[in-house]
Amino acid sequence: MKRVTIADIARAAGVSKGAVSYALNGRPGVSEETRRRILAVAEQFGWHPSSAARALSDGRTGVLGLIVDRPARTLGIESFFMQLISGIEATLSARDVSLLMQVTEDREREMATYRRWWAQRRVDGVIIVDLRRDDPRIPLLEELNMPCVVIGGPHGLGTLPGVWSDEVAVTTSVVEYLAALGHRRVARVAGLADLWHTSLRGQAVADSADRVGLTDVTTVYTDYTGEEGARATRALLSRRPSPTAIVYDNDTMAVAGLGVAHEMGISVPHQLSIVAWDDSPLCQLLHPQLSAVSRDIAAYGAHAADQLLKILDGAEVRGFQDTTPQLVPRGSTAPPAG
Repeated sequence: MKRVTIADIARAAGVSKGAVSYALNGRPGVSEETRRRILAVAEQFGWHPSSAARALSDGRTGVLGLIVDRPARTLGIESFFMQLISGIEATLSARDVSLLMQVTEDREREMATYRRWWAQRRVDGVIIVDLRRDDPRIPLLEELNMPCVVIGGPHGLGTLPGVWSDEVAVTTSVVEYLAALGHRRVARVAGLADLWHTSLRGQAVADSADRVGLTDVTTVYTDYTGEEGARATRALLSRRPSPTAIVYDNDTMAVAGLGVAHEMGISVPHQLSIVAWDDSPLCQLLHPQLSAVSRDIAAYGAHAADQLLKILDGAEVRGFQDTTPQLVPRGSTAPPAG
């Protein structure tokens, strides 16, 4: 079946192609009665404008871009990105906007892709994830004058708008909670060291640890995978003295850490307390259920998409601070034995 064209609609409605164009694009030039007749015929034919035609008429492609610069194998098990993308897609689909997503494992390829997308007018704007310290993408997008929203901040954004939550406040609450339980030796299995949120959490741990009297705080950096989380946990629990509590930067590593504790005969929570970041259903399917930092990640993605759509509609957007994540205590945390 051939694609329906404006000429087909014009013949069926008994009007000119110009009248069809005015009616379908909501422009003046036809009577309301004629507009209704044309729209009814278009609906009957199942007609939709091509992205190329729309780009010619209003300069918009109806596509937003998202590049994730991480190994593709990690995305399938990383609940954060799955929930984030679901929130982005829900907002975009309501506006009939598509998401063009690409996975790279090289920062130079990611930056080259932004240049190519913008030069070829493949996308109207982009959402940036994994904001890094001294991130070269920020000056690049400022140079390109490419509409974008960064998921991260408020630090390191340059002149670009961001969507962020208060990492310092929630990290402080986790440290204070563990200290109140009586823990003095606490370890953190963190993600990538150069990410801004990793740095912010690390500084918050150090500052709050001094204030509440933690005597031994250790941080191990990983790539967020279960394998790295397990390896870090095994090394930490082999130390003497070993930590009595471990905080993980995502749920995947926390689940792997729980498995290592069982393997080593260490009881959770009596001998080791575990806290996961980015709560997910997985945290509640285990025994014991994992205490976790919880936030609505899908809403986080939706807010980023909404901010970018506002920019494209001509609104001035300065940034958006999302709801502060909250610690949800469950069965994996308790006062340390002895």
